[in-house]
Amino acid sequence: MQVTIDGRELEVEPDTTVLEAIHRLGGDVPTLCFDTRQAPFGACRVCLVGAAGSPGPIPACTTPCRAGMRIDTRDETARRVVTAVVELVLSELPEPPAAHTELAVVARQLGVDGGALRWPGEVHERRRDERHPYLVLQHELCISCGRCVRACDEVQGAFALTATGRGFAANVTAGLDAGFRESSCVSCGACADTCPTDAITELTLLAMPEGA
Repeated sequence: MQVTIDGRELEVEPDTTVLEAIHRLGGDVPTLCFDTRQAPFGACRVCLVGAAGSPGPIPACTTPCRAGMRIDTRDETARRVVTAVVELVLSELPEPPAAHTELAVVARQLGVDGGALRWPGEVHERRRDERHPYLVLQHELCISCGRCVRACDEVQGAFALTATGRGFAANVTAGLDAGFRESSCVSCGACADTCPTDAITELTLLAMPEGA
C-alpha cells in the first residue's frame, strides 16, 4: 500500500509502522522509549507526528500505516506536545542529562534547554544502587521509559528488572529491590546499553570525564 510522508510517496507492506516508514525514507523523529531490538511500546509520546484526518498527533512507533495515509513529521501541534513532554521529563531530574545521552540529544533536537525549564518543581533525590560489581543504577535519572526492563526480558530473558511505583514515584528496581547482585542478572549489560539517560550505566564510565 502507498503512504505519503512529508510529501514523499512510499510503498509499504501491511503492519509497517509509521516510524518504520519514516526511517525507510531516510527521515527521523525523536524517540525515547523506542529500541529497534524491542517491540514498540509507545510509552514516551516523543515520536508524535501529524496525520491527515486524525483528531490529533499520533505515536509513530506503534501506529500501523494505512493505505493513503498522509504523515507530516513537522506538524506544529505534534512538535509543541513533544517539546512539552521532554520539558516535563527534564523538570524531574536533579540536573540536566549528560550531553552524550539520548535524552540530551533529543532535548537539543527540540531546542529544549535543560537549565531553563518552564515548569520547575519537585525533582528526584539522588539515589544510587552500587551493589552490582559492574553496573550502577542511578534512580534519580530514571524516566520510566521501560527500555531496560524490556531489554532484560525480551532480549536477554533474564527478567532481573521490574518497573515499580506510579507517577512521580515510578522507577526501576532489580531483584525485587534486593539489588543486582541478588537478582537473576547475568551481567550482560543490555539494560545499560539501551538506557537513554545513564540511569543504568557501567561503573567504570562514571569515573570518566564527559566527552572522554
